[in-house]
Amino acid sequence: MKDDITRNKDKDVFGDALWSFQKKSSNKEIITWTNLTDEDPVKIKYFFRDYENMPKIEKKALKMCKGKVLDIGCGAGSHGLYIQNNMKMSVIGIDDSKRAVEVSKERGLKKVVLKSIWDYKAEGFDTILLLMNGMGIAKSIDNLSPFLLHLKKKLNHGGQILVDSSDLIYLFDEEDIALWEKDKLYYGEVDYGISFENNTESFPWLYIGFEKLEKIAKKNNLKCELIIKGDNYDYLAKIF
Repeated sequence: MKDDITRNKDKDVFGDALWSFQKKSSNKEIITWTNLTDEDPVKIKYFFRDYENMPKIEKKALKMCKGKVLDIGCGAGSHGLYIQNNMKMSVIGIDDSKRAVEVSKERGLKKVVLKSIWDYKAEGFDTILLLMNGMGIAKSIDNLSPFLLHLKKKLNHGGQILVDSSDLIYLFDEEDIALWEKDKLYYGEVDYGISFENNTESFPWLYIGFEKLEKIAKKNNLKCELIIKGDNYDYLAKIF
């Protein structure tokens, strides 16, 4: 199962974009898209945002952090830096992008690990963060149960997983949904693409609606609580 979930390390388009901005701030953009949605340009500086410029879902998640925190897919380290510097809490960032880890370190995040979460052995966390649709790391519905169980092992008693995602059901009409269900496929499994300076990378990704997440969490003896809804079919959930 693990081999199906670990990302392709031959390319690191997102990490290269972060590194480029870290070394020379600019208005450059990355382009993202899925097989269901059109191309969407995003300024790289967005990933270097401070707390005041974060969406309300991210702000809420950060304020809910407690104890020892693991920030999975830490990227440029923005969430971890707020927890470390403003909340004065212990936080470890983890990312399988070498460039992202280097950027986080240069920005001042004290504890950063270059590793896939599947290869990371440390346990004893009170909060695990999976922000910016971090649940997408699971890649597919079939992989979600083993992913949740893997994270559960890393939690202390009373620990929590804070995750945001989006329900893509708004992209489809009732007839489309009926066809998905007939074929026993989940509409939130997408092919995700990213491009920066003529380099392109694509990989499977998962967007999961809250009701589906809650059902799978319960199946694995976990509770799942809806914390807050965003403005674009997105939400923050607590799994414990």
